[in-house]
Amino acid sequence: MPRSKPAAPRRRRVPETPPPAPPPAPPPARRPRRFRPGQRALQEIRRYQSSTHLLLRPGPFARLVREICLMFTRGVDYRWQRMALVALQEAAEAFTVRLLEDASLCSLHARRVTLYPKDLQLARRLRGFEGGLA
Repeated sequence: MPRSKPAAPRRRRVPETPPPAPPPAPPPARRPRRFRPGQRALQEIRRYQSSTHLLLRPGPFARLVREICLMFTRGVDYRWQRMALVALQEAAEAFTVRLLEDASLCSLHARRVTLYPKDLQLARRLRGFEGGLA
């Protein structure tokens, strides 16, 4: 029988260095503050009432004005001065805010806190012809 090779001597197992410790966990993130119902809306109302800037972006409003102008002028393209668009936007926003205030009063009169389309229709009807667009 052929002689087998002698087995190689076993190597001693060297203990491995321990893995580096994981970085410490960040502190738990604070949850965002929860406001009571209606508190956020009141904050927004106060913020918008104290500011004087326009609420609508000027670019989209100018495009809307030009589009409406094209409908009424049979395709004739008119140029608009920037100050004319700003004045028109001021008037449109003032009209809208006043209409919404009146409609809100109509909903409160009906002992509701939700503003319905019928409140807007009633506010426009009560204003009559002077109140703006028919």
